[in-house]
Amino acid sequence: MPYVPYCGRSLWYQEAGEGPTLIFLHGNTASSRLFEPLLPLYTPHFRCVLLDFLGNGRSDRVASFPTDLWQDQARQVLELIREAGYERPCLLGTSGGAWAAMNAALLAPGAVGAVVADSFDGSALPQGFGDGILRERQAAKGDEQARGFYEWCQGEDWETVVDLDTQALVNYERKGVRLFHRPIETIQVPLLITVSRADRMLANDMEGECRRLCGLNPNIHYKLYETGEHPLILSRAEELAGDVRAFLVPDGVT
Repeated sequence: MPYVPYCGRSLWYQEAGEGPTLIFLHGNTASSRLFEPLLPLYTPHFRCVLLDFLGNGRSDRVASFPTDLWQDQARQVLELIREAGYERPCLLGTSGGAWAAMNAALLAPGAVGAVVADSFDGSALPQGFGDGILRERQAAKGDEQARGFYEWCQGEDWETVVDLDTQALVNYERKGVRLFHRPIETIQVPLLITVSRADRMLANDMEGECRRLCGLNPNIHYKLYETGEHPLILSRAEELAGDVRAFLVPDGVT
């Protein structure tokens, strides 16, 4: 499988399918394995690119994650685009990957065609975010199903990866790290936000947030699902895939 150099280490990625390029970006503690079962829904329409962020999945490990994690992941995406020669690919980021996808478009709008931000939790962290993450991750490490998911995504060293990721997220609140390179409402490419009213992992009022953002920028669109667990790309796989195709290729030609 191909690799991309980044800051002296290697990023793992793979391609499948034909058509316009669509890069999938996984969330925190996950990896590109999350998307592999979903590929049959996308590969007939897109050249799908699965990327493991640095320190995750099959990419090289790191001693710690950067303080500006989601902005650094955005820079990883942009380096992949440059090295692989993709021409204005679309990005589909889910959960934490949504922050990375939007940051990539905000950092380099000329390099990105459009963004889908799935299961996104808003432009600001809720109060008590850090303590909530610590409780959530501690409980998850004691849950057999969660541990199995972590190991499937990360391999035998999953606990180290999860701990490093937890510390990076806690630092966002404790150190006051900016979530975005620029405000989301300044985005210059088409953006679709997809969220579920039933998503218990989202702490913010995403219906109000989506309405606010859409009122500020005509590039921003959203869809609220009445049902669906976190992330929607898994729990409402077929419907979301259809919405992604309709948004990214509105004339239906792929």
